[in-house]
Amino acid sequence: MLREAWNLSDAKLAKRRLERLASSLKTQHPGAAASVKEGLDATLTLQRLGISGTLYKKLRSTNMIENLNSGIVTYSRNVKRWQSGSMVVRWTSAAIVEAEKKFRRVQGWRDIKTLIAALSELENKEEAEARRVA
Repeated sequence: MLREAWNLSDAKLAKRRLERLASSLKTQHPGAAASVKEGLDATLTLQRLGISGTLYKKLRSTNMIENLNSGIVTYSRNVKRWQSGSMVVRWTSAAIVEAEKKFRRVQGWRDIKTLIAALSELENKEEAEARRVA
């Protein structure tokens, strides 16, 4: 049911499906129901932004960030004594520069313009709402 909801392009319909799933799990699996409800809005971010296709499939996974984090760990694993926060920042930055050399083009990269436009629109709405409230 989760995969079915996540594969829908309509975020509102997907949200209703996930809410229905959470309510069906509530009695016998309250922890699972709470988990579904807790991450509900976050898991539907790409659908709300109108991202679909290959870019959606690549961005819905945490594989890219996990790969970067692994590269940072590998790069800095020989440091035995961190002397300061600025040292951590320098080493992390250097590790990211090294990891960047191994990056490949994101599949679905042609649709990134759609993502940027959707994020800009969302930012404009949030700024307008903040001005209205203030």
